[in-house]
Amino acid sequence: MHREPGTSVRLKLTLSYAGFLMLAGVLLLAAGWVFLDRVAHPGLIFMPDYRLAVVRQFAPIAAAVLAFLLVFGLLGGWFLAGRMLAPLTRITHATRMAANGTLSHRIRLPGREDEFRELADAFDTMLAQLEAHVAEQQRFAANASHELRTPLAISKALLDVARTDPDHHVTRELIDRLHTVNTRAIDLTEALLLLSRAEQRTFSRETVDLSLLAEEATETLLPLAEKHGITIETRGDIAPTTGSPTLLLQLTTNLVHNAIVHNLPEHGTVRITTRADPDTVTLTVENTGEKLTPELASTLTEPFLRGTERVHTDHAGVGLGLAIVKTITHAHDGTLTVTARSEGGLRTIVELAATAEAGPGEPDALQRYHQPLRSGTSE
Repeated sequence: MHREPGTSVRLKLTLSYAGFLMLAGVLLLAAGWVFLDRVAHPGLIFMPDYRLAVVRQFAPIAAAVLAFLLVFGLLGGWFLAGRMLAPLTRITHATRMAANGTLSHRIRLPGREDEFRELADAFDTMLAQLEAHVAEQQRFAANASHELRTPLAISKALLDVARTDPDHHVTRELIDRLHTVNTRAIDLTEALLLLSRAEQRTFSRETVDLSLLAEEATETLLPLAEKHGITIETRGDIAPTTGSPTLLLQLTTNLVHNAIVHNLPEHGTVRITTRADPDTVTLTVENTGEKLTPELASTLTEPFLRGTERVHTDHAGVGLGLAIVKTITHAHDGTLTVTARSEGGLRTIVELAATAEAGPGEPDALQRYHQPLRSGTSE
């Protein structure tokens, strides 16, 4: 937005300093004049034009004093204002650099703690967070472009094969491969949209029981677990929190799905536990599987990264499962902890703020509709 140029803050402060100094000088001279006017000087008491003589002696001195105060106030005020506003100049310079796209610059204002130092530190923190966010977005966009380009390129190649077929015979195998590639592209697009929605926090909040979500996710994915010989064990307390039921169900489903597909080839186990503390509720999902290093486990929440190559091809996912979990958890102001189990597999813990349960005699929808968690097993 274009604005008309105005008076600088330094000039305003300079004029303010000089104005207050002139006002103080006028008040002091007025007090001196009142004193001279009311208290007669012994050498002038017998002069008939006593008052006129006082004025002639006092006026030049007063004018000189006021002129000196004016010059001193302007020069001193300009210097002091410059010293006071020097930190603001550095902050303005850093702001302009950030506006031009340079997010790596930091103010790093020296000196003791004051308002300007507090503002500069807050701005440096904001720049660091913004730089990290932009870098993450750029990396994510590059990865997403790469992941989307792969199924589209495969689809194009398959369609070119079908189009160049002289007999125009589209085999069943080609149709199945196109269906698989197209399904993967759709799943990836939906995952990206869900991730964007969670990052923007554009969702309504209501009371949700994590134990019910865990049971629903278990029932949904039980056929997949039975197909691959995975045992699912669920147990825990009523865990009420506040958030989006859809996003929290997606979070739980992603955790359980990830625990199933990244498991032992057979006779693996997935354990789902909910716990309620006075201030927090916790959802823990752990599974058996290959041993992972702590360094690898810490990177699994990055987009398009997969823990092991032992992934069932029919449910391999798009590499955004734990990235979506991380984003949804942060959107609900929670914490996500991913650690490698010493005996193999992964342990994922989601911790959210607890919602106060209804008091005695008050209706409680969670308790009214809650049913104990069931264990789904497959032999």
